[in-house]
Amino acid sequence: MGYTVIVHRAEEGGYWVEVPALPGCLSQGETVEEALAHVREAIETHLDALREDGQQAPQEEELFVGRVEVPSGEPLR
Repeated sequence: MGYTVIVHRAEEGGYWVEVPALPGCLSQGETVEEALAHVREAIETHLDALREDGQQAPQEEELFVGRVEVPSGEPLR
């Protein structure tokens, strides 16, 4: 089973990762590789907790991640 993850640069350095199909399932790391390893563990723990509560693992809905460019204008105030 696989889940889409979104990797973000952390303001304080390193990276943090979210799992859209598993709300509240987050992790972090100093490198992208470390953050992905940590989020893998977080997903496993999250799914184990759901099973213990008698819930099934959520199936990921089709997810599209894209980027939209917009013209830069005056600085925001």
